[in-house]
Amino acid sequence: MAVADDHCNLTVGAADNMQYDVKEMSAPASCESITVTLNHNGQFPKNAMGHNWVLTTDADFKAVAMDGGSAGLKNNYIKEGDTRVIAATDIIGGGETSSVTFSTAGLTAGTTYTYFCSFPGHWGIMKGTFTLS
Repeated sequence: MAVADDHCNLTVGAADNMQYDVKEMSAPASCESITVTLNHNGQFPKNAMGHNWVLTTDADFKAVAMDGGSAGLKNNYIKEGDTRVIAATDIIGGGETSSVTFSTAGLTAGTTYTYFCSFPGHWGIMKGTFTLS
């Protein structure tokens, strides 16, 4: 489980095997905002094996992922203006890093949220759970 280093900053890695290096992430409910940094530890470029980190409610996860498939790489495979997305990094390729900072206002401590990669075909296995504890 990835826990916040420096309490409100989380780091997650992904590689060319379509897997995050952690399946569970959490941060203290006392964090007013959280920064997630995604490191792509693989070698393939973003158009071939790109990864991002997208956070939604469990209920919205599948619909957001499916809608993102047609949004294209230029939109990071997220439907433009999708209000169901709580936070998302850019799609990155091997050796690259992307971060996103988001407010915890509106998130409920103890509720399980889903994070996933919205690159087409990845979200079915490249996902995990996020909670405020």
